[in-house]
Amino acid sequence: SPDQFEENVATNSSNPRDVVEFAIKIPSKDSTIYLPIDSKFPLEYYSKLRDALDTGDKTLIENARKELGRQIKNEAKTISKYIDVPNTTDFAIMFLPTESLYIEAIEMGLFEVCQKEFRVNISGPTTLSAIINSLRLGFNSLEIQKRSGEVFKLLGAVKTEFNKFAEALSSTQKKF
Repeated sequence: SPDQFEENVATNSSNPRDVVEFAIKIPSKDSTIYLPIDSKFPLEYYSKLRDALDTGDKTLIENARKELGRQIKNEAKTISKYIDVPNTTDFAIMFLPTESLYIEAIEMGLFEVCQKEFRVNISGPTTLSAIINSLRLGFNSLEIQKRSGEVFKLLGAVKTEFNKFAEALSSTQKKF
């Protein structure tokens, strides 16, 4: 929901001019921490790879893959500057806009590299949707836990009032 994320947020206190496109607000005991999510569109490099694949030239394909890999790693490095524990999670998410680009990054081993070197997880449309749905379910569980505490307080108050009512009824019955 709109109150569970922010747009264009400065998540890193040492770099207040650097803003991440989206940050999911995750409730914690004392405050809110952010999960930075930034989208990257290295589509020019991906198009070069697609064109190279169409030619079938192995050298051209290899060079295009290296160039795409370099660009994705550079983007991950850029996104890593939004990580500022304890203000944020200890990782960020790079959103790649197409499933085919995401799959190419996975096949190139970039998911593990970006995660290990920069603490940035790569995500495509489907995986980002799954992550957000998982977080939504977690938020719903937290809300239920908060509400259950309120319900128990209300039930305690009702019990107290019911006991008072029973005492008053008993007293009235004795007088009657």
